[in-house]
Amino acid sequence: MILKSYEITKINLHKNKLILFYGKNEALKDQAVKLINKNKQIFLFDEKEILDNQNNFLESVTTKSLFEEEKTILIKRASDKILKIIEYIYSKNLKDINIIVNSNELEKKSKLRSFFEKEKECICIPFYPDNEQTLTKLAYNFFKEKKILASQYSINEIVNKSLGDRKSLINELEKIAQFSKDKKNIKDEDIAKIINLSENYSISELVNNFLAKNKKKIVNILNENNYSNDDCVLIIRSFLNKSKKILKLSEEYEKNNNINVTISNARPPIFWKEKEITIQQIKRWDPKKIKRFIYKLNELELNIKKNFNNSICLTTDFILEQSA
Repeated sequence: MILKSYEITKINLHKNKLILFYGKNEALKDQAVKLINKNKQIFLFDEKEILDNQNNFLESVTTKSLFEEEKTILIKRASDKILKIIEYIYSKNLKDINIIVNSNELEKKSKLRSFFEKEKECICIPFYPDNEQTLTKLAYNFFKEKKILASQYSINEIVNKSLGDRKSLINELEKIAQFSKDKKNIKDEDIAKIINLSENYSISELVNNFLAKNKKKIVNILNENNYSNDDCVLIIRSFLNKSKKILKLSEEYEKNNNINVTISNARPPIFWKEKEITIQQIKRWDPKKIKRFIYKLNELELNIKKNFNNSICLTTDFILEQSA
């Protein structure tokens, strides 16, 4: 049976003994496991560990040698290779064990995914990557729950800092909650210091000036900063994050042909300090061009993963070539 990620509470562990979580959103999966499992003990297994010792694993599960009371098994990094074992466990109709299978992306033709989708008492839930809207809502709800007053600008900056990663966002929000224990109204400057935005200023400046096609400024930034291989990953993610925003805005501008309306209708709102350079960026990138650029960024990211030690040269050459 297929459920959405927001339907976690529909899972009945007494009835739904086998559950499949698949997709890239590991942080949301972690939250889901905690929500449905509550305080029960979890036994962690890697798929390879189980496949290498199938008989021992199946014997321990079916004879309850490990499980004196109701407990949960979490199988990590699962693939279609684990299907026969899952089918065997399902056929035994075990009462006191819940099994959560955690997989990365699974295609429609995946046999493991198909099994969990078709069996009525099994649960299959896809966990798609968060977008800016879901992360912004998460941050807003966090501040509301903690009764902390934060500006929309600060919320936008925190979401930007997370680079689309829910776990990173939650970490930043917890840091802010700790800081604001004795104060419920927190300033933008305080939040900027807490989430260390200043240390990534040069990257933000590089991305903004590139998208505004300020080539002289781009060269100066590259010359003045000694970026590391690890920084290259952050640079690419920052480029992707900002480029996707510009794509959305440029598509809107193409429809209404009114830059002021485009800026004022932007969601999340654009802070006044960012308006001038954002206008430059929208006017310099039409939807087709920015889509092609995003595609090239994805290619660069794959290339860097294959040649990590050469990240600096690959990234710098790419930026200079694309800004020509």
